[in-house]
Amino acid sequence: MIFVTVGTQGPFDRLITTMDELALSMPDIPIVAQVGASKYKVRNMHSFEFTSSLEMEMYFNNAHLIVSHAGMGTIISAFERKKPIVIFPKLAKFGEHRNDHQLATAKRLESLNYLHAAYDFTTLKSKISAAMVDLTPLHNVGKYASNELITSLQTYLTM
Repeated sequence: MIFVTVGTQGPFDRLITTMDELALSMPDIPIVAQVGASKYKVRNMHSFEFTSSLEMEMYFNNAHLIVSHAGMGTIISAFERKKPIVIFPKLAKFGEHRNDHQLATAKRLESLNYLHAAYDFTTLKSKISAAMVDLTPLHNVGKYASNELITSLQTYLTM
């Protein structure tokens, strides 16, 4: 299953329309999308505006692949659950966000090879297809800071 999420800060119809179109070419793969307050009417995948945090947890845990805007909450959730993620940043020029911080996030995390990032429809479709073949997450994090980080911070703070 592919889980698509646009987060809580407004709709992201550019992503949802692309995923709805892609769902037609992947009929054997269930796609579930959290679409927010979208004006677009989804036709080819299961969708909902918002749901409980418990249900969101279930969708994250059951997904083989996460497709999302470039929100850090979603990215960290994918990393914690060791899920591969393809991100498609919201852009200010389309009125999707107030600035291009998601573009900066995508470019930086992609340069670190932490995730798959796409910046146009064609690349998004190819990255999703490739990720579905190799579902290995590129990066993961623990839920809590490592002992090394805690020790390093304690040492620094006591200097």
